[in-house]
Amino acid sequence: MNGDDTTREGPRCLVTGATGYIGGRLVPELLAAGYRVRCLARSPGKLRDHSWAGDAEIVRGDVTDDVSTGAALRDVDVAYYLVHALGTGKDFEETDRRAATVFARQARAAGVRRIVYLGGLTPAGVPERDLSPHLRSRAEVGLVLLASGVPTTVLRAAVILGSGSASFEMLRYLTERLPVMVTPSWVHTRIQPVAVRDVLRALVGSAGMPQEVSRAFDIGGPEVLTYRDMMLRYARIAGLPRRLVLPVPVLTPGLSSHWVGLVTPVPASIARPLAESLRHEVVCHEHDIARYVPDPPGHPLGFDEAVRLALQRVREARVDTRWSSASVPGAPSDPLPTDPDWAGGSLYTDEREITVDASPEALWRVIEGIGGKNGWYSFPLAWSVRGLLDRLVGGVGLRRGRRDAQRLRAGDSLDFWRVEEIDRGRLLRLRAEMRLPGLAWLEMYAGTDQAGRTRYRQRALFHPHGLLGQAYWWGVSPFHALVFGGMARNIARAAARTPSAPEPAPAR
Repeated sequence: MNGDDTTREGPRCLVTGATGYIGGRLVPELLAAGYRVRCLARSPGKLRDHSWAGDAEIVRGDVTDDVSTGAALRDVDVAYYLVHALGTGKDFEETDRRAATVFARQARAAGVRRIVYLGGLTPAGVPERDLSPHLRSRAEVGLVLLASGVPTTVLRAAVILGSGSASFEMLRYLTERLPVMVTPSWVHTRIQPVAVRDVLRALVGSAGMPQEVSRAFDIGGPEVLTYRDMMLRYARIAGLPRRLVLPVPVLTPGLSSHWVGLVTPVPASIARPLAESLRHEVVCHEHDIARYVPDPPGHPLGFDEAVRLALQRVREARVDTRWSSASVPGAPSDPLPTDPDWAGGSLYTDEREITVDASPEALWRVIEGIGGKNGWYSFPLAWSVRGLLDRLVGGVGLRRGRRDAQRLRAGDSLDFWRVEEIDRGRLLRLRAEMRLPGLAWLEMYAGTDQAGRTRYRQRALFHPHGLLGQAYWWGVSPFHALVFGGMARNIARAAARTPSAPEPAPAR
């Protein structure tokens, strides 16, 4: 999958993690600065609907694989390392170590001029053994890259403030949903947050550092605040009544991560590393980055301005990437088997088809608008309970919502689904990311029959894992007529009430 960068003459940058929150925003910034960009992704299809996809080269590969990583680094001047195995299981530190070692080795072999890595800000004077596993791993990756023999820039940031970031979503939902908050003691920890646009500015500027510079830099905003300060100031900026914050020392990082997981869209598997990282003060101890990436007027942005900008983007539905842009740790990634005689085992299906008293265009608008605030057109209580159960076992639940209220793109998260395939106007295929004893997909089609009538077709598929998966399917199948049958009928009714409209031109 290749974009056209033949008209560009600038240095070539490789961006790993382009499907993630920072990587997806860095690519257009690099293109705007005149760089040629190559993206390394395990699932290139997730990037095809980004507005910049046609201007970047997209290659398939995995940073834990020497061959594909080496091929991706060929003829690269600057390599951005923006991947980590956050929350993928108890061995995530080993996975991070192995991936960084492969990347460092292949970057040196390819003659890369510079590596740029975004890591976490670590507290001064705290022994490595006392750091959270997340911070310890991020610091170790930085050391591996610095020891590569390739000049390396390690940028270390604490809380990143931007529309769609996990840290911002956690702050936003905790403050908006809880007028009175019983909070962990880490709300009194001093933090130096940084606006996402200042992080991106530092990342782009690091590509041009002198060859003799190879070191770590702290990056942060102009203010040092406690998490309590940030919640109170967020409430003021968002026009909310003053919040009452009551710290409770007995709330451990583990307990508080489940509390965050229940209140916010951020699941416990991601909330826990974030909460553990707040046990210690994370404050910048230097601003040396300004020697090589000078601060323009008005930068770094203060907390209030960063929050205002983030809220404006949320309210205008202009969130380019979200924390959920990257695949959820532990979620299935297997594509839907396309062979009708698939030999992978049982593949159960529930199929519904219905004539719709509306145009195919009106039907598609309902299909593409599903989820988030629009819901799932079927038995809301059942969907809510399923989402809550998923949250209780560490899953993502229904609270991720949508990136955009009207348009979907391949790779988007959509409540506890992810968009695996979208053929605009015809097909939407979602892959389940809730905790299941198997793999599941939901397909929705808009089309016409031989008589020219609009037809809606819906197909739910499930590939069970073992006896538990078999039991799950047969246990829930009695409810399919209510859930999936109701969904098909309600989507048809919604389409009949939806006026047709011409398809908007793709965003550029």
